[in-house]
Parts: sequence; C-alpha cells; structure tokens
Amino acid sequence: MPETRPAQGGDPPQPRAADAAAGSSGGSAGSSGGSAGSSGEVPGRAGPLARLRDAAAARDRAGLRRGLHARSPDHDGLLDLASNDYLGLSRNPGLIEGAVAAVRAWGVGATGSRLVSGTTTLHAELESTLARFCEAPGALVFSSGYLANLAVVTALAAALGSGKRAAAAGCGCGSFRGHAGTSVLVVSDEHNHASLIDACRLSRARVAVTAHGDVAAVEKALATRDEEAAIVVTDAVFSVAGDLAPLTGLHAAARAHGALLVVDEAHAFGVVGEGGRGGVHAAGLATEPDVVRTVTLSKSLAGQGGAVLGTAEVIETLIDTGRSFIFDTGLAPACTGAALAALGVLMASPWLADRTRQRACRLADIATDLGFETIRPEAAVVSVVLGAPATAVAARQLCADHGLAVACFRPPSVPEGRSCLRLAARPDLADADLETVGLALAAVRAHAPQAAAASQEGGDRP
Repeated sequence: MPETRPAQGGDPPQPRAADAAAGSSGGSAGSSGGSAGSSGEVPGRAGPLARLRDAAAARDRAGLRRGLHARSPDHDGLLDLASNDYLGLSRNPGLIEGAVAAVRAWGVGATGSRLVSGTTTLHAELESTLARFCEAPGALVFSSGYLANLAVVTALAAALGSGKRAAAAGCGCGSFRGHAGTSVLVVSDEHNHASLIDACRLSRARVAVTAHGDVAAVEKALATRDEEAAIVVTDAVFSVAGDLAPLTGLHAAARAHGALLVVDEAHAFGVVGEGGRGGVHAAGLATEPDVVRTVTLSKSLAGQGGAVLGTAEVIETLIDTGRSFIFDTGLAPACTGAALAALGVLMASPWLADRTRQRACRLADIATDLGFETIRPEAAVVSVVLGAPATAVAARQLCADHGLAVACFRPPSVPEGRSCLRLAARPDLADADLETVGLALAAVRAHAPQAAAASQEGGDRP
C-alpha cells in the first residue's frame, strides 16, 4: 500500500488523566504461566489488552491522551469558539423547525440505504437546492462528509482505472474490480483532512503526497506519472491552519495533464466566496466539468451529513459504485430538513459569510498582538501555535478558566512541535466576546508553559 502522511483532524475537547492501569507494565500479564484466559493472554506473549495498555501508557508519556467531555447545552457557560458552528445556526429557530417538521412527516430515520428506501423527496429537494446554490451540475447527499470523501476518491479512482482493462476485455463490469490498482495516480496535499487520506489509502491507487500548497510539486507529479488517469485532491480551506488552497493553480495543473480536481469544501462552504458558496466558486471554477466538490452539512449548515457536487458522470459513478453510498443508511430526515432550512438562511442572508471572515480576522489580530504565531485567516478558523502538546492542553484549560472554550490540536492532528489552539469565528461575536478572547489568550501567554510543567511534574499528564 502506498504511504501517506498523517492527516489533519479534530482533537477532543478535554484531556484524560492517566489511568493507573495504563502506567503498569503489560508484560507481566502476558508472561505469567497457565492457559490463555478470557483476556486472550497466552504464556510467553503479551496479551492484546496488555499491549493496548502499553500503547496507552506511551501516548500518556507523550502528552497525547484524549478523552470525552460531555458538555451542557450552553457549552458549560463558556463562550464557544471550539465548535464548527461557523455561522452560529445550530440553535436557529428556523433550522429547528425544519428538523422537527421533517421528523413529523418522515419519522426519525431514513429506513434504509439510498438505493432501497432511504431516498425521499426531501433528499431530492436538498440535492437540487445544493446544486442550484453552488452552481453545480448536480449533487448527491451522504450521511456524512467523511463518507462523501471516501466515495469520491475510491469510486472515481476505480472507474478511471477500469476503462482500459474493460476495453481490453471487450466488456464492462466483468473487468471492473472496484479499485484502481496501479493504473491511477492520486496526488494529495500533505495537510489534507483524514477523510481524504483514508480515501487515498482505500483507493489502492498510487498516492503522491505533495508539499502543502505546492502547485509546482503537483504539476511535476502529474507530468512524470506512468498512469493514464490521475486525480488531484485537496481541502479548500485546511481545517487547522485555516489557509486557502491555491485552487486556480491546482485546476490549471490538473487540466493540463488530464486529471480530475477533487476539492473538499468542508471548512469553506458557507464562509468563503459570494454568499458562502465556497472556495471553488470563489476561484471561478464552479461550472468546470473536471472539478468535483464535497461539502459537509455539519459545519456552516450546523447539522449533519455531506454531499458531492459534480457532473452527471460523477454522480452516476457514485450511485453505481460508491461503497459508502450504496451500503450506508440514508441521511436522517431531521438532518435533511435542517440542512434545507440552513440553505434558506444562507441564501436570505449572504452577508453572514463576510461577517464571519471579518470576525476571524479580529481574532487573529488579538492573537498576533499578544505575540502568538498565527496566519491571516481566509475563512472562520484561527490557529494559535504553541508548540508542545502539554502547553496546548494547559492553554485550553486556562482559556476555560477565563470563560472561553477553544479546540486543542496535538499530533497526529498536527506535525510534531505544532500543537495549537484553534478558534472558530462566528458572525454573532460581539465586541465583549472579543474582550473575553483577549483576556483568555493573555493568560495563556503569561502562564501556559508554567501550568504545563506543573501538570507534568505532578504526574497528571494530559
């Protein structure tokens, strides 16, 4: 299998203290005599649970333990800049009513896969509305953005790689094995989201991982390939740093070398471009037939689900061969109804995208003025780089102590030495909210390294 680098991704909101069991040696359990017990341990070999405890202990020593925190409906009374609710619509009355009305009409679940009973007229309406809003030829709704990305890369790679074999065999599906083999190249940015990384691996295509945002490297990979077909995959806005991909250059390189360009709009849709239509639309590529987009319904649209935007050929390929479409239950009616309502809000209030980007720039200004490393945001995401995992965890707690909820990202979500806080802007952030952010980040600047050191010296590693 071709190797890819670790993907960007989210870090749960609160660290987990080390278990007493995690600190114990797993070898003793596996080295004891006797027959294998219920835990699967055998003489002379560490059992599976002991090995898992050892792996957890290693993560603990590295400051990479995670845990779940069950928040309250009001985010524990904190100002929420940790979530992906970029437009502040998660409690919008119109979205709530859209979800409730859908449940009353259709029930709580889609009742089956999209190809059996899981496609309703509500799904069809959402797909046509999405396509029309984004100026795309067509749309196909999935139950998550993650699954949409898996389907796009794997199904398109398999179909592109099957053409020559099918022609040689003189038939269609008989020569189609459902994967690309070595006949397709996928070129992937090193900072792409985990869903794209996993899709690259599952495609069984050869994968070339290129330096972040490096159009020349993408062009070289395409120009020197032996494969007849190729796909270039990239985030539109990268999920941690918040920078925008060079989409115009990537499209030019892809077209020059006969490749498809696949763009994940998860962190751009609703925030970037005219009225929030996304990075592809902002780059003037919305009507280009060799550009495929994926969007999520769980960030700017505040609900759950995902979709693919593309030509009829792309949509038909996904319906026929996309495993994460064919074998998954359709998007629940409540989520479908909420997404339709959210699109209605977005179309009626095109200023929301501009306002969100403006608020993100103010957050970045606050961080920069305090001496933190960050970049000028091009969407809602503002990353505050802190370095060590323990420092980032301590900083998150300091923010909470000052009334602010932020996300904390540590390896493998980010490279070593680049652990950070991530703040997500919303259009409804008031000046008083920005003051809270300033006070919290000032406390981080003053106290985070010492708090991290104290935590580690006390044995309560993050």
